[in-house]
Amino acid sequence: MIEIQPVTHLEKDVTVPGSKSLTQRALIAAALADGTSQLKGVLESDDTRYSSQALEQMGVEIERKSQHWIVHGKGGAIATPEEDIYLGNNGTATRFLTSVAALGHGEFIIDGDSRMHERPIGPLMEALEGWGVDIESIHGTGCPPLSIRAEGLAGGETILPEGKSSQYLSSLLLVGPFARKKAVLRVEGEVLSKPYVVMTLEVMSDFGVSIEAATDLSYFSIEPGGYQHQDYQVEGDASNASYFWAAAAVTGGRVRVTNVPVPSLQGDAQLVPLLARMGCNIEQIDGGISVQGPEKLEGISVDMGNMPDVVPTLAVVAAFAEGTTEITNIAHLRIKECDRLNAVVTELGKLGARVEEHADSMIIHGSGGVGLHGAEIHTYDDHRMAMCMAVAGLRIPGVKILDEHCVAKSFPDFWQRFGALAD
Repeated sequence: MIEIQPVTHLEKDVTVPGSKSLTQRALIAAALADGTSQLKGVLESDDTRYSSQALEQMGVEIERKSQHWIVHGKGGAIATPEEDIYLGNNGTATRFLTSVAALGHGEFIIDGDSRMHERPIGPLMEALEGWGVDIESIHGTGCPPLSIRAEGLAGGETILPEGKSSQYLSSLLLVGPFARKKAVLRVEGEVLSKPYVVMTLEVMSDFGVSIEAATDLSYFSIEPGGYQHQDYQVEGDASNASYFWAAAAVTGGRVRVTNVPVPSLQGDAQLVPLLARMGCNIEQIDGGISVQGPEKLEGISVDMGNMPDVVPTLAVVAAFAEGTTEITNIAHLRIKECDRLNAVVTELGKLGARVEEHADSMIIHGSGGVGLHGAEIHTYDDHRMAMCMAVAGLRIPGVKILDEHCVAKSFPDFWQRFGALAD
């Protein structure tokens, strides 16, 4: 357990680790590329360790230096691992590497922890079957563990039956260039978290692959080919930067995150304009983004379908605003590392906030911070719950974060960097 120390004056420049989303996408592109790539500024965390070790099980050689990895690509050739591939609760890697495994020859077992056994992957399985992949959920639940009896991707046309998780779509796109014939992908239903799909397309383009895509991301055509090796610089993680921008918002202080650029490839950087709507002053200074908190935050209404990972951050800020904040189109938070929609509502309630939970939305009745108090916060083994709730402790005393080590999933030294805000 760690107790957060309130701050009375905040004026800081902060650097955050590399983007988890970009690191995992670039790592897969580099592993499938023909030749050696250098990835600079990578995130070194539990999730990226799972991803990189799994690729090594598939025959990819990776040299790790501090925030600088050298990846010896195999040109799409995937070795059959001697043991099951275990990915913990890394949803991104589980979905991405399921498709990568389909490029191999032989049986691959993709497994994870008990929560991963509850996280659906059925739509991705259906789409891969349309490309000729023999895949099954071992327990028949539509969730991992999975068995893939791989013989490469046939290609042709397939349908992704829902776009509720952008990770299904990104997974298919990343391996599409290695199908034996042109791969066509159609997506049914609304595509949520679209910025993550755009990010995938940008990374693929940086590694030399161009895809024909409909503007609404419902149709893709991918010609056979492959990735070219690259020297690739990973941006600072906008999701992890959100906690520091939020710190400025709730305390009325100023924080500049130095290594999230404008424009950013990451959709979560769009939290910053939302903070501006709530009254914060935003500046771009020396390639970084600075947030100055106001004397009074104001509630807003916003559709967060494209930014699910920063919903918990925004909800905490909203508890300190005056007036109501309504956050909609967030049912997909329920299939994250925990049911984040319920978890955020529950833990903010412990702090004295009045929050309504609905099937796909939450309503925070802000009090300007009046009536909020300390409490012990359960983290649900979810890194984002620990980090977002820590922000509240900068304003109100007595906020204690239980099982705080879960931040290692995406931000191993978070507590050191966050604690420095009080220096």
